[in-house]
Amino acid sequence: MIVHHWNVPVQNKHLREYKRDLPTSRVESRRPSKKSVMDFSATVFLAGLILALLWLFGVKNRRKYLLPPGPFALPLIGNLPQLDKNAPFKSILKFSETHGPVMTVHLGWQRVVFLVGYDAVKEALVDQGDDFTGRGPLPFLMKVTKGYGLAISNGERWRQLRRFSLSTLRDFGMGRKGMEVWIQEESRHLRARMESFKASPFNPRFLLSRTVSNVICCLVFGERFGYEDKKFLHLLNTISEVLDFLNSPVGQLYNIFPWLMGHLPGSQHACFAKAEKLREFIETKIHQHKATLDPSSPRDFIDCFLIRINQEKDNPKTEFHYENLISTVLNLFLAGTETTSSTIRFALSVLIKYPNIQEKMQTEIDGVIGQSCVPSMENRKSLPFTDAVIHEVQRFLDIVPFSIPHYALHDISFRGYTIPKDTMIIPMLHSVLKEERNWATPQSFNPQHFLDQNDNFKKNPSFLPFSAGKRACVGESLARMELFIFLVSLLQNFTFSSTGGPDSINLIPEYSSFANLPRTYQIIATPR
Repeated sequence: MIVHHWNVPVQNKHLREYKRDLPTSRVESRRPSKKSVMDFSATVFLAGLILALLWLFGVKNRRKYLLPPGPFALPLIGNLPQLDKNAPFKSILKFSETHGPVMTVHLGWQRVVFLVGYDAVKEALVDQGDDFTGRGPLPFLMKVTKGYGLAISNGERWRQLRRFSLSTLRDFGMGRKGMEVWIQEESRHLRARMESFKASPFNPRFLLSRTVSNVICCLVFGERFGYEDKKFLHLLNTISEVLDFLNSPVGQLYNIFPWLMGHLPGSQHACFAKAEKLREFIETKIHQHKATLDPSSPRDFIDCFLIRINQEKDNPKTEFHYENLISTVLNLFLAGTETTSSTIRFALSVLIKYPNIQEKMQTEIDGVIGQSCVPSMENRKSLPFTDAVIHEVQRFLDIVPFSIPHYALHDISFRGYTIPKDTMIIPMLHSVLKEERNWATPQSFNPQHFLDQNDNFKKNPSFLPFSAGKRACVGESLARMELFIFLVSLLQNFTFSSTGGPDSINLIPEYSSFANLPRTYQIIATPR
């Protein structure tokens, strides 16, 4: 008989004697001390007390404020267990069926108000735009940008940086003829690169990233980089890895529990090291600009910012300093590279999936522009079907289903509810772009969504891929120009296909917790 616990009655005489003869310290070591028992009990009691206080605090808040309704939330973890980790926006839509278009959901202990449907989103971001200008302090971006830059700033910092960024980018041609020339030039490099594959399969992801990023580089650095430039390729690869982390479950956990994730091992530490490399690259470029700056002839965004820094060096309230310059340039890169290149990549998948749409676009383009003339934005109004397809690509991809979170900078009264100060607010762009009452076939790719009965292009107020209101995407006009010129230029020169044929293409994006990403395919660009 083998006895595994000293508290089990011992019947055997020899075993009793063996136990008696053991040193006292060894016997007592098997029993928990009174102190350890008390410490454990105190820990359990304290944890229970904290959870109870958090729960009571939530109940008190609900009584103090008339919060929007929402599902029951557990202490500490909130509604996280109820969310689909692969496509959380689906869970939010399900909640709204019960709780309505304005509802409270808890992500961990962070209270979040979701706005679902065009009416709620438009009423908040446009009709009550001043109340909803706040931007949520996302822990990931706060750490990467050190709290500076345009993307997550508020108050006077946001007003100064947004006003400056919009005016400066427009001065360098964003949405105008000057920028159109840069994009047309970059499209020539893109076509030449595609021709070099000689109709053999290739992965377009990093090629398109290089193309789109070079447009941003022209605006920010005043130069473009060769497609084989190793530093440029490393930069793009780092941007891709940082954004992939942000889209991952670990990235979202960091945003919910930053204090915990900061002390745990994991990929978050490697990601922040990579983000620091991006900052170092930008700092190097800024120092190069500073050494060659001619205040009478600014070359790009960095030059203009440096000039403004010098002009306001004696203003103690200025927001024009190096930290804001570094982080704003980083914002432009992260926002302007992957979103537009991913949309173009998705458009190519659509053309392969639906060869009849590709053929109809080519026929329209050939009839209006031909195959030799360089496309311009003036051609868009004469290409209604092509324009409709590009719009439908953006609607169907729905690249940022949650938008970028807003934030209550003060108590907000909205639709009879109170959204307390420091509440995260998420306008569900997915619910606007896929709302059944505003789109004939919201779950299907259908260019007729943007065509009237006479096949003329028609606008739809629910088309909000760039969000709306005062925090709408700064680069919207640039992105629209890039999508049109790059895609028309490609269709003038190539017919796109894949080795697996149209049926091998799945247009349902790869969902994530932050962005919807197009699936990756090897494609074939056959010269026309």
